[in-house]
Parts: sequence; structure tokens; C-alpha cells
Amino acid sequence: MADDDELEDDLDEDEIEGEEGEDGEEGEDGEGKSGRKRLLIVIAAVLVLILGGVTGAYFLGYLQPLINMIAGGDEAGLDEEAQALVSGDAVFYDLPEMLVNLNTGGRKSVYLKIRVSLELETVEDVTTVEGLMPRIVDNFQVYLRELRIDDLKGSAGMYRLREELLKRVNVAVSPAKVNDVLFKELLVQ
Repeated sequence: MADDDELEDDLDEDEIEGEEGEDGEEGEDGEGKSGRKRLLIVIAAVLVLILGGVTGAYFLGYLQPLINMIAGGDEAGLDEEAQALVSGDAVFYDLPEMLVNLNTGGRKSVYLKIRVSLELETVEDVTTVEGLMPRIVDNFQVYLRELRIDDLKGSAGMYRLREELLKRVNVAVSPAKVNDVLFKELLVQ
């Protein structure tokens, strides 16, 4: 019996060691697999964050100096005419402030206060614009008085207003050329 007890004790110890060994191996394999999965998830998250940061920096313009440096300068790849436009100085002329009431169809009066600046092509155009200032102001006043509040809503309304004013000022100063109409102040009250 003593032999049976010793044999049972030896078998129990072997079984226990075998079970622990098997559990230990399974535990290590399970931890190894889950550890690898965690590592892959962390690496993927870091890559997504880096790519998102680089994309955001690109679209916000933070990478433009680096891109220009790699490309070989600010004006690399532009033809001579485009380089002349980039390097040329812009000439701006401020128009007087205008205050007009908008077309509301008989309801309460709504006023538009606007200050614009004209981007001219050459310095010589300033004298032409100054000489034709009454015509420019008249064209602007007539157009602005017919606007409704809905015409000025949103970026599309601002774009249409800019295009209309640019068209009207170019007609008024005909031999001279106005490149753009820039809003300095636009207030609807």
C-alpha cells in the first residue's frame, strides 16, 4: 500500500506539473497572441495619427515652405509671365464708405454699410479711378439699393456681390483695369 500511496503521489505530482505546464504554455501562447494584437493596434493607431497630422498640416499650409524648399524655390515651375505677376506689386485704392438702404419691399428699413478696396493693375490707373469716382459710386449705389437681404446671405451671396461690383467698376473705368474688389467692411443693419 505504501507503494500504491507513493505511486499515487508521484502520479498526482506529475499530473499537476503537466497541467501547470500545459496551462502555462497555453497562457503564454494566449498572452503572446493578445500581446501581438495589442502591439499591432497601437502601431496602427500611431500611423493613423501621424498620417492625419501630416495631412492636416498640408491642408493648413504648414508644409508649404518645406515643399517649396524641396521644389527649389518659391517660383520654381512657373512660367515667366506668372513669375512677373507673383513678383509684381499690387496697387490698392480705397473707395469711400457707402451707406445704402436695401430693398425690403416696404418692411422695416435695412441698411448696408460697405467699404471696399480696388486692386488696380498699374499705378497709372489710380488717376483714372479718381477721375471717374462719381461714376463708380453711382454704379455701386444703384446696384446696392436693389439688393435684398437674402442676396447677401452666405459665401455664395458674397461671391456674387464681389463679381457684380467688379463687373460694374470695370465698365465704369473702361480703359483702366481693376483686378479685384476687396471687402474691408460689410455690415447689414
